[in-house]
Amino acid sequence: MQHRSGAWERSAKKKGDKAMKFVVTLFWAVIAVVLVAVAPAEAQTKDWKKIRIGTEGAYAPWNFSEAGGKLSGFEIDLANELCKRMNAECTIVAQDWDGIIPALQASKYDAIMAAMNITDKRLETINFSNIYAAGPGAFAVLKSSPLAKLPGSGEVYPLATKGAEAQKAIDAMKPMLKGKVVGAQVSTTNLAFVEKYFKDQVDIRQYKTTEQHDLDLAAGRIDAAFAAVTYWNDVIAKPEGKDITIVGPNFSGEVLGRGVAAGLRKEDTELKAKFDGAIKQVLADGTCKTLSVKWFKGLDICAQ
Repeated sequence: MQHRSGAWERSAKKKGDKAMKFVVTLFWAVIAVVLVAVAPAEAQTKDWKKIRIGTEGAYAPWNFSEAGGKLSGFEIDLANELCKRMNAECTIVAQDWDGIIPALQASKYDAIMAAMNITDKRLETINFSNIYAAGPGAFAVLKSSPLAKLPGSGEVYPLATKGAEAQKAIDAMKPMLKGKVVGAQVSTTNLAFVEKYFKDQVDIRQYKTTEQHDLDLAAGRIDAAFAAVTYWNDVIAKPEGKDITIVGPNFSGEVLGRGVAAGLRKEDTELKAKFDGAIKQVLADGTCKTLSVKWFKGLDICAQ
């Protein structure tokens, strides 16, 4: 009897184990089905009727904060126009430049419109819409500085197509810039340009914002700074920039980027298509040009 009783218990235990395995298997199967069902549902909620756009808010006239904190500028007006074309309700928020891409990846907002040029390095991390604007960069110095006589002023060199001519112009500037302190905003194509072509000649000083290098330039704490010509035009037009002037050639392309576009997460392909379509419209009907002429003192910097 003892032997038979033990066999029965072992048999019951086996049946119990099988039942438990079945329950566990069924549990995980149900979870898997739920996850599969939820994933598409979450994806479907991204109909892009509401879009958040991040901008720096400190790079006039592209984007800046007015005295009361209201965001303004070319890209603010352009973003609002694009949102109309996309039939979307948009919210535009300010974000410090050095965290602008990480914040996009963390879904703090859905797109970046902050005078951001397309570069190969940035394309490793994010995607971009079609280009909506472009413009060269240049050095700015005090009018009283010896660097005000930097050679090549007014000349324009696309680095990608006129590399040899550009290098010749750069070499002509090096003797005058040797040993000087040059400022540029951190994590920008402007800084990349100075580092690539003048690293061995100048002392490079990095700044969190362009406003900071403007203050140091005006105070004589640095000898020059490099930024977009459109940016310098706005600085020079203000009372605090009256002693500053643009010098040397204008440079574009290559390390300075392929043009300004909206930064997007790589997975948001539908949103990219919406931006691309809206940008195509504002370029074709002249809306972008109208906004550019308004904000850039008559200049049309919109993509051709």
